[in-house]
Amino acid sequence: MGHREDLLDGAADCLYTKGFGRTTARDVVAVSGTNLASIGYHFGSKDALLTEAAVRSAGEWAGVLDAALGRVDPTATPDERVQQTWRSVVDLFHSEHKLWISYVESLAEAARSPRLHDALVGAQRDTREELASMFHALPDDPREADHRSRVLGGFYQALLTGLMVQWVVDPDTAPTGDDVAEALRMLVGSAELA
Repeated sequence: MGHREDLLDGAADCLYTKGFGRTTARDVVAVSGTNLASIGYHFGSKDALLTEAAVRSAGEWAGVLDAALGRVDPTATPDERVQQTWRSVVDLFHSEHKLWISYVESLAEAARSPRLHDALVGAQRDTREELASMFHALPDDPREADHRSRVLGGFYQALLTGLMVQWVVDPDTAPTGDDVAEALRMLVGSAELA
């Protein structure tokens, strides 16, 4: 592995342990075992390096989430798929804690970084579509399917992001996957009663 990859790995570690605002170039160098000149040579600046590390982490997070969602049994009942999905998502907090925290960190930074913003937009759109099609049969009409995918997927994306933030801030009281499934059943039940 070369200095470029070492720097990216070191920057990803610093994003996890210190965040964007508190990471210095010297922190990255200390963790990566490289030198300050390597940052300028490979990335131009510390901020550009941190952004690339965050983009890479977001891609890894998307891949891990996609793999977890891919393990949900498509032949299960809708209720079972909901339960399996949200259990799998919460399990990622334990198995992919570092990626999860780095992703939440990158959400705030995306407002200041066009490169990171664009990477997260693509990942969110993909996740939205996947979540919508996982729980709902989408219409054949492409415009209606796009609309339903955006609206339903947006709801699930909001739920996913909110769940991530709760697990980062207060994992002791954050909802479990079973809690999320139960809450969705309650919402559906109350809508049917209204």
